[in-house]
Amino acid sequence: MFTGIVEEVGKVVSVEKAGAGGRIAVHARKVLEGTRLGDSILVSGACLTVTAISADRVEMDLLRETLSRTNLQSLRPGDTVNLERSLTPQSRLGGHFVLGHVDGTGTITRFERAGEDLVLETEAPADIVAKLSPKGSVAVEGISLTVVSIADRRFTVHIIPHTLNTTNLNARGPGDKVNVEVDVFARYLYEFLTRLGKLPGISEEQIRRAGFR
Repeated sequence: MFTGIVEEVGKVVSVEKAGAGGRIAVHARKVLEGTRLGDSILVSGACLTVTAISADRVEMDLLRETLSRTNLQSLRPGDTVNLERSLTPQSRLGGHFVLGHVDGTGTITRFERAGEDLVLETEAPADIVAKLSPKGSVAVEGISLTVVSIADRRFTVHIIPHTLNTTNLNARGPGDKVNVEVDVFARYLYEFLTRLGKLPGISEEQIRRAGFR
């Protein structure tokens, strides 16, 4: 489990494809401190397991499921990725609970300045956007952010200068794919209410009005 507070921006060294899966190697420093084989690292929102490690490099396997749901399949050497080590009992929870189980990818449709901050608008699949709510949490590229508005299949978040300068968003723009993970509690609530909608007392129409469909 993670917080969505990026610790370091790493640089992709290589991405190897092997059958339906593969392996990624990333140049890093900070997230390697205290990290051992078998540990988990959040890579731009995807939870990956460390399979090899050195003084300035970490390697992780890529499963078919991970490649199919994330933008990791399109990474090239030199690309940047957001990195975060998994939570410990002593960690500060500065963001929200991020599992690293990416729901899918979205496409940046707008990224423009609004005063001191920036507005990031992303278009995502309907089943992802249905689980979002204004003032709720969402992880974009593994970054814990707050949803500002939702319209059809698009949602917006505000990016402060610090986040822009300390994550890979400074290398992203309209047309780029980003990994999206909805808040885990919203995900469970959505599934729970969907199932309840099939039972007496709660109709499909009530669920739609509540904004869960």
